[in-house]
Amino acid sequence: MKRVVAALIEKGGKLLVCQRTRHQTMPLKWEFPGGKIEEGEQPRDALRRELEEELGIIATIGNEVARIQHEYPNGGMVELRFYIVREYQGDIENRIFREIQWAVPGDLPKYDFLEADFTLVRDLAAGKFL
Repeated sequence: MKRVVAALIEKGGKLLVCQRTRHQTMPLKWEFPGGKIEEGEQPRDALRRELEEELGIIATIGNEVARIQHEYPNGGMVELRFYIVREYQGDIENRIFREIQWAVPGDLPKYDFLEADFTLVRDLAAGKFL
């Protein structure tokens, strides 16, 4: 099973959402920034590293707010851990995504998110976790 961490970066009541490029797996889908936990890496350390690589920020990783296991139709299994991030140093820069946007939680269902994120997206839109 692939272990993944992702950040719910919250600022002014909005969340940062990111769109994959055409060249990534599951192209043009929206997601929360983050990535794979490397062998021997702690989840928070993995997320801190991923956010620095993808967005150029040094993040303070808050509480884990959700953990989801999802099986894709091709049989791939993923465990996603979502952490709240309310503080970071540096300016967010888009280093790898097609597009990044700040979205109010109620608008999240309008984005074409990765299938594994659907439950969390619905919960966030309903006002949970933040």
